[in-house]
Amino acid sequence: MVDVGLSPEDGHPDLGLTHRSNPEARMPLMEHIRELRNRVIKIAIAVAVGSVIGWLGYKHVWNFIEQPFCRLPVGSREIPGQHHAGSCAQQLYVNGIFDAFFLKLQISIAVGVIISAPIWLYQLWAFIAPGLYRRERKWAYLFVGAALPLFAIGATIAYFAMTKGLHFLLAMVPAHVTPLITITTYLSYAEAMLAIFAIAFELPLVFVLLNLAGVLTHARFRRWRRMIIFGIFAFAAVFTPSPDPLSMLLLAVPCLVFVEAAEVFAWIHDRRKARYGSLEFPGLSHEEVAEYGLDKPLGEETGAGTSGRS
Repeated sequence: MVDVGLSPEDGHPDLGLTHRSNPEARMPLMEHIRELRNRVIKIAIAVAVGSVIGWLGYKHVWNFIEQPFCRLPVGSREIPGQHHAGSCAQQLYVNGIFDAFFLKLQISIAVGVIISAPIWLYQLWAFIAPGLYRRERKWAYLFVGAALPLFAIGATIAYFAMTKGLHFLLAMVPAHVTPLITITTYLSYAEAMLAIFAIAFELPLVFVLLNLAGVLTHARFRRWRRMIIFGIFAFAAVFTPSPDPLSMLLLAVPCLVFVEAAEVFAWIHDRRKARYGSLEFPGLSHEEVAEYGLDKPLGEETGAGTSGRS
């Protein structure tokens, strides 16, 4: 039998086993495997349905992806086909028979993953949550609740910064050389930009999790503040394709604001931990202190918690 770490009073809407038939919330290994299989099947079905929607709306999705390239100034570089009829002033190319098909398939699957995100995130959470302590679940809620908005903000800024990066990179092509930009090359550039900005905007969340785990205290954060700020601007200067200061500031300034917010969180959390945390109970871990209700002030504790403290 495998203990999933769930106490009987903790309820979960999607355990697969009711507490009436299994009050200790224990599950055999094969039941874990079956539950994982069922959740993977549900995730696959949700992604497949979302991919069908992405396939049907491929034209609109591609127009959205192509816009940063289409916003390039026509006179910035003599690209073949730049005067062709249509809403886009520039031209992308395919150099293989199956490239267009695989492009449509790739974008459709990506759209399916994005559309079905609430479903597969819930399935992953429903599988992992029963094995977590209450404190660990709070951390997971914090991580998911903050990671998605930060990723969206980073992706949005990257989307609007892509045009400046393309303009700078194409301006480096030598004279009398014609750049033939394929769709796969453009998608690789777009994915790299999104990944760079998204990772940079997740950095404050990493600091918060390290503080919750007791690795990065506010005192260390304060000592390393200048180095962290320098590292943020150096990262933005190196990984932003365009050399203009605006693109660098679009990445560095929001990231710096979020990092300062993470420092404020670390300061509040360390003060609270010093007042009510496990410093009073050196033999217990943070999870055990939270499980027994010992992390609450004396006035908020129940009778059992007070007797346990005494």
